[in-house]
Amino acid sequence: MDVDTTIPRTRVHHESQKYESEFKTGRRQYTQQFNTLYYKRLFTLRPFILKHAQAKWETKDIKITPKVLNVEGPEPTFIIGTIFMDSQAKPSTLMQVEKTHWISDPTPPASYRDGTETVYLEDESGRIRLVGAAIDKAVLASGVVAAVMGSETASGDFDVVDMCFAGMAAQSERTSSEDVFVALVSGLNASVETPITLEMQVLAEYLCGAVGGAKDQQTSSKIVQTVIAGNIMKVPVPPIGHTEDARANDRVPVQQLVASVDAYLADIAACMPLTLLPGHGDPASASLPQQPLHPSMFAQCRQFTGFQSLTNPAYFEINGTLVLGTSGQNIDDLCRYSDETPCQLAAQSLQWRHIAPTAPDTLWCYPFTEHDPFIVRTTPHVYFAGNQREFDVGVAVGTEGQETRITMVPEFSVSRSIVLLNLRTLECSTVHIDACV
Repeated sequence: MDVDTTIPRTRVHHESQKYESEFKTGRRQYTQQFNTLYYKRLFTLRPFILKHAQAKWETKDIKITPKVLNVEGPEPTFIIGTIFMDSQAKPSTLMQVEKTHWISDPTPPASYRDGTETVYLEDESGRIRLVGAAIDKAVLASGVVAAVMGSETASGDFDVVDMCFAGMAAQSERTSSEDVFVALVSGLNASVETPITLEMQVLAEYLCGAVGGAKDQQTSSKIVQTVIAGNIMKVPVPPIGHTEDARANDRVPVQQLVASVDAYLADIAACMPLTLLPGHGDPASASLPQQPLHPSMFAQCRQFTGFQSLTNPAYFEINGTLVLGTSGQNIDDLCRYSDETPCQLAAQSLQWRHIAPTAPDTLWCYPFTEHDPFIVRTTPHVYFAGNQREFDVGVAVGTEGQETRITMVPEFSVSRSIVLLNLRTLECSTVHIDACV
């Protein structure tokens, strides 16, 4: 492609190496149990929740009951534990195996709420059922660690009056002062039938400053990095009972797809730093955190020093701005628990201090035993999720001045849109790619 070299392209510092180990798992072994992950989550978040709960309720002479099973009588108290939501609409692993013949990717229901859900609070001692108007109105999901204040009912349930969470983690100061942009893209969905669509080609040319008028090229010259958040390609799923036959060249179409995508992405990587996150449809591990797409898939892209393949989720820093990004699976699963918008749920997850609380209950994840990597230990300045139905933006605000720009990145193959993030103002705007122009 031809690029207008008269407009200089801005370059800034970008760094992901110091955050690279956050979601790396190394060699995966599934011999351990998932209950350890829940305990680590509870024990890590409990001190932060206790601090907030004491500040909120102990001034009213309401004390903590250390274990949920120690709650007795109508005297007001508060307890800390992990939310568990039980519902007939939630998927059953045994039923999935029976119905799908061990296919590894069953289709989840549109919602886990059908009017039959029951909410419990669990800790290492046991569980207690939560009832009351506060629970009915609360935005909750399985796996959220919370403090609930109320009292025991005559039937042994816990009548909740109020709740509090860990709150947003500490946040570093931003240093970015230039009007430069990061292009957020997701859901290219390159397929065997059509590896590179016309819209994808126009997108690459726009990012590299090869199309558009003077204003468009001036904007594209300020794009300092492109991030593609998941579903880069759509690898066909073999039918039930399929056995690969080496003589039939079953792999050739997929190999050609990967080669085409590599060549396409290399055009972008030649113009600016390019970061990839795997997604639900990509040839990567199915459970979170998804590990980086294998480097052998990107022989051409690897020739450029600005190319990097990261985990999903991933932290990275660009010119002093800390960014946390996912390919959207965690937000999609949260949406099955609530009628809130994806942007609102993403902001709420920062208040929970956990970006994937539904893992491992309804969201596949690795059974970590030493720590829970999905706990937010440092609040990012920007938190985005890819492969969403539409563009949306919001702001999460903490009690200690933390502020995070929340961005939902639409699926490109459907919306034909990308998001430009201004690193100085953190304002987000969309660019629609029209191949007819």
